Amino acid sequence: MIALPSGTRIWLAAGATDMRKGFDGLAALVQSTLEQNPFCGHLFVFRGRRGDMVKMLWFDGDGLCLLAKRLERGRFVWPQATSGSVSLTRAQLSMLLEGIDWRRPQRTWQPELAA
Repeated sequence: MIALPSGTRIWLAAGATDMRKGFDGLAALVQSTLEQNPFCGHLFVFRGRRGDMVKMLWFDGDGLCLLAKRLERGRFVWPQATSGSVSLTRAQLSMLLEGIDWRRPQRTWQPELAA
């Protein structure tokens, strides 16, 4: 993934988004639904109805970038709310894009003895 500058906030748009939308349609959603400025440098993440595809909108200072990812198996874990937004950390975004439940990550191994 493209390295985001420090201080970049990551916002998930709750609910399902029409994945036919492109730059202008998603920027309009950011302004109207999320009440944010799409040109502020934050990353906005949208999920389709089936849950296997996300689109990310980000202004890098020169123009809007539209990134998409589709999972071949499984679904992206998304908030249950139907409107509004949720802020994520970079680590949570990384888990989300890998198809991991970012809300409750579980460690697969825990050390038992120090020596």
